[in-house]
Amino acid sequence: MKKLFVILPMASLLISNIKLLAGIGDFKSPLRGQDLAGLNTIPSAYLIAENGIISGFGEMKDLSQKPASFTNHIDASGRMVLPAWCDSHTHLVFAASREEEFVQKLKGMSYAEIARHGGGILNSARRLNDTSEDNLFAGAWKRLQDLIALGTGAIEIKSGYGLSVEGELKMLRVIKRLKERSPIPVKATFLGAHSFPIEYRDNHEGYISSIFDEMLPVIAAEGLADFIDAFCEEGFFSVEETARIVEAGKRVGLKPKLHVNQLNSIGGVTMGVKQGAISLDHLETMTDEDTKVLAKSSTIGTLLPTAAFFLRMDLQPARKLIDSGCAIALASDFNPGSSPSGNMNFVVALSCIQMKMLPSEAINAATINGAFAMEVDKEVGSIAKGKRANLIITKEIPSIEYIPYSFGTNPVSEVLIDGEVHSSNLQ
Repeated sequence: MKKLFVILPMASLLISNIKLLAGIGDFKSPLRGQDLAGLNTIPSAYLIAENGIISGFGEMKDLSQKPASFTNHIDASGRMVLPAWCDSHTHLVFAASREEEFVQKLKGMSYAEIARHGGGILNSARRLNDTSEDNLFAGAWKRLQDLIALGTGAIEIKSGYGLSVEGELKMLRVIKRLKERSPIPVKATFLGAHSFPIEYRDNHEGYISSIFDEMLPVIAAEGLADFIDAFCEEGFFSVEETARIVEAGKRVGLKPKLHVNQLNSIGGVTMGVKQGAISLDHLETMTDEDTKVLAKSSTIGTLLPTAAFFLRMDLQPARKLIDSGCAIALASDFNPGSSPSGNMNFVVALSCIQMKMLPSEAINAATINGAFAMEVDKEVGSIAKGKRANLIITKEIPSIEYIPYSFGTNPVSEVLIDGEVHSSNLQ
């Protein structure tokens, strides 16, 4: 009996008359040093995608096919095309906002003081444990759609607001549902070591044991996470505690991505590099030794400028890190307490305005280096044949530098996910 083969029609897309095609390259490692400023571009360009995958691009004068031969055609006259943002550090799943703490900060309370009074992470944990999985999913799904509309084409999402066996597993199951339904790549990070629950404040070993004995076995069995994280900071998890948690995660296949050096330099950078962390995130407080250790490693330093901005802290020393040879990425740290925005356009702008990054450096850090920081670099993060056509088409703008320059406006006209228009702000 002969087998019957059904040939599915090829869905093809042509984007023509692109004013500037930016972010071109099939990179094998994160960009660092002077290379971070090298934004490869083609003026007056076209791009072709077939079944959601980039299959060709070049100068318009070299385009031989007619627009009518494609399933879909977008005339991008006056507009630019670049890879969608790769946001490699978020806390997208949470139960409620925390604007009351925003007011407390305005009245002079510090982040640490709010946390000591049961606010901060513990506040989110209480609310999350009282919220159903379905309601958590519904809220997170809406936020995800909003972020995609702003140009995010890949995202990492952490747990860490459960701080109990049931709560952490509930969060990770929500993230798994997002991953299964989302049109963009989603990576899951287990952050059970985000803070010590009140009942374990004087019994660190008791909570760490619950991570080892009750959370990690289920996470491994159900395939709930890709990475493991911990908040390595004074008053939270020590360097030694973080190292033990990382090693336990590695034993069940979870790679480390760690919160370090947000408030203090306590050895987290050296420990994280020794543990082979994919990324070390925050880095507001960096010593010369921390910078040297990071620069000599393959670990990416992920900078979260909107968190420092919102907390009115000194921003990360991006210029020093870049000039020292560190590989850096940019991410939003979207969360209800310290960075209640996932707008990567603003992250890029703030990085230029307050951290003195060049626009090309910021764009590369928020695209290809962000992709490397969550190991989706073979799928997204740059314009290359074989990568997913997750793209931003800008509004009519005079130059690529206009994106961070015009920080109060939305530069995004259309967002394409797998070569299809997912959202449009075209007027």
